[in-house]
Amino acid sequence: MDQKPTTLNELFNQAVDRYRESEFLRFKSGDGWRSLTYGEVARRVRELALGLHSLGLSPSDRVAIWSENRPEWNLADLATLAISAVDVPIYATQARSQVEYILADSAARAVFVSRAFLDDALAMKSQLPELEFVISFEAAETQATTSVVAISELVDKGRAAYGERPSLYDSLWHKATADDLATILYTSGSTGDPKGVMLTHKNLTANALNSAHWLELGNRHELALTYLPFTHIFERAVWYLYAHTGNTIAYAESIDTVARNLLEIRPTAMTSVPRMFEKIYARIIERGLAAGFPKRQIFLWSLDVGRRWAERKDRGETIGPLLAIQHKIADALVFKKWREAVGGNIRIFISGGAPLAPEIAYLFMAAGLQILQGYGLTETSPSVSCNTETRNRIGTVGPVMDGVKVRIAEDGEILVKGDTVMKGYYNRPAENEEAFTADGWFRTGDIGHLDPDGFLVITDRKKDLIKTSGGKYIAPQRVESLIKSSRFVSQVVVVGNARKFASALIVPNMELLRSYAEMKDIHYKDLGELLTRPRIVDLFERQIDKYTSDLARFEKVKKFALLEEELTTESGELTPTLKPRRSVIEKKYAPVIDHLYEEHAPTVAAV
Repeated sequence: MDQKPTTLNELFNQAVDRYRESEFLRFKSGDGWRSLTYGEVARRVRELALGLHSLGLSPSDRVAIWSENRPEWNLADLATLAISAVDVPIYATQARSQVEYILADSAARAVFVSRAFLDDALAMKSQLPELEFVISFEAAETQATTSVVAISELVDKGRAAYGERPSLYDSLWHKATADDLATILYTSGSTGDPKGVMLTHKNLTANALNSAHWLELGNRHELALTYLPFTHIFERAVWYLYAHTGNTIAYAESIDTVARNLLEIRPTAMTSVPRMFEKIYARIIERGLAAGFPKRQIFLWSLDVGRRWAERKDRGETIGPLLAIQHKIADALVFKKWREAVGGNIRIFISGGAPLAPEIAYLFMAAGLQILQGYGLTETSPSVSCNTETRNRIGTVGPVMDGVKVRIAEDGEILVKGDTVMKGYYNRPAENEEAFTADGWFRTGDIGHLDPDGFLVITDRKKDLIKTSGGKYIAPQRVESLIKSSRFVSQVVVVGNARKFASALIVPNMELLRSYAEMKDIHYKDLGELLTRPRIVDLFERQIDKYTSDLARFEKVKKFALLEEELTTESGELTPTLKPRRSVIEKKYAPVIDHLYEEHAPTVAAV
């Protein structure tokens, strides 16, 4: 029986020993899907690791990875770890100035790049004396410069090295220890330079072991679809988890092809952020409401039944015979199609990164698509808590996982201890001191509490709390989550710091809004005019009132602005994991926000 792994190298190689002939990675190549077994991946990692060694890269050297998701990303990660080097992932969407900062701050000696970033990497290399090697994922013949090392060249070197010294690879990967640095992950903050989080082999290995035990993933084989960037700790940690438990990982071609790839792959599990569930939900609602009589009425009836059924199930209440029969009918008429739209085989979705609107969670549950919300940070590798199939409570991020300790400070901040907590911030001694309490607990910066049954509830980010001019504190994420329950709302950002009351910037679900306007015979020349129509303004007022009815008076949104343009990562308004960068958004829309707080301004301003 395998000993419990203490490094990522041990975790990966033990998995290879157990599942050598099983399918590991599935990816699109040309018009079809190809696969690699655990054994084939191990051979490629060995060749690439020995190739890196042949370049003279040594333990503790920094190796950056700048690419979109693809199998080579993970091969480069494992190969880097195998020689006890430290990898430094870079987002494909990262601003060039930030990329240069990361490469310089980490003193990276090498960088793996895909074709999209090759020219930029070469330009940066000339400015960064520490950066010696630019390694391209593309074939050698595509390169017209000797400044580039093609990955195929490295593989050839590694294959030759293995032929000469068959024991070299094993001796290299065994050298890594639990306390060795595995990666530096630069968090995408909304202001200032990115901050490097140092995670050790112990941190990431403990996270995989904790999660496998908590979610009971070793009990069945999963086919998982992956689309979130591996640069983010959430998806990368899940990749290690799936590898450890012998599952198959399929790579979505891109974020834009997820819907199609779900139908092609028909996965049993998928990790996601709430924004993806919001888009799926909005698309389903839009199609249901666009159907003619009587399909639209059947659809709306089914949603009502599903919501009531899911709420009772979530609270652990008895579902009466009438509601049970109604739910079976609704499932046959409507919800069965939801499952088919995501491939028909999904057993669990795991959601993290931001709050999920309860309305969406209830209706997915009603459709037999359980969304397990979890909580974590880059600094905690990441998992702190997570709902499970047998213990799932909507509106929470689940019980605290085994192997992790949580304490709630007097001001409500969540404090964490355990093997998954980071080594510290790279080159940031002052911030390291601030990050921990005197007795060694990590300060998460999140506000929350444990309910009577031990489920963790996140209220908001400490730094995001809005303090009104009257001295009241408002948790914007909570308010935003409630407003996003409306099918007419695509995105929302609550503002109001040092103001008399809270306001909201809302991006409507434009397709659904157009359908509503057509149904209600509302005429308009363009989108801007539609958003100012009194009946549209009234619609959003009613939706906000409906979904925030349980809030205290001071928490409620008094005024709002309807925005024509969606918030995007390209514009810098969203992080790579689709969370709002509040400072960027508030700066861009400052005139709109100011107008909302003018003495006699209307309730809504359209932009």
